[in-house]
Amino acid sequence: MGCSSGTILVVEDDPNDIFFLQYAFEQAGIKNPLRVVDDGQQAIDYLAGNGKFAERSQYPLPALILLDLKLPVMMGLDVLRWIKERPEYHTLVVIVMTSSKDPTDIHEAYKLGARSYLVKPLSVQERLEVAKAIKLYWLELNILPRPIGGTVMR
Repeated sequence: MGCSSGTILVVEDDPNDIFFLQYAFEQAGIKNPLRVVDDGQQAIDYLAGNGKFAERSQYPLPALILLDLKLPVMMGLDVLRWIKERPEYHTLVVIVMTSSKDPTDIHEAYKLGARSYLVKPLSVQERLEVAKAIKLYWLELNILPRPIGGTVMR
């Protein structure tokens, strides 16, 4: 059950947020490999397997994407829009993790296919609780659909 070994793609431009997320995941016992990109265009290149992300053994399709909305080059909502336009990616689980509490951002993210919307916690303890919740629900209990082509996302 779940996807406790699948790659997690983190799309985040703030090095502090990346550090604290990695720390919280480590403390929560999340062993999934993390791949980090720091802008929306890199996220799309990663998913499409373009350029330096072409080697799928090194950059496998993620089981889970943690996506910030406020990004350089291309915003997170544009990444969601890109995913939504491609049927082969409709089963990707995208969790928006952002500082925005704007109701318009929340509505648009869900409209574009986000499976969850989390406002970035501020304290170390809150970050740890979020990491534990992600581990329990998304990586252990939740059953992910098989992508088109019948291969399991790992």
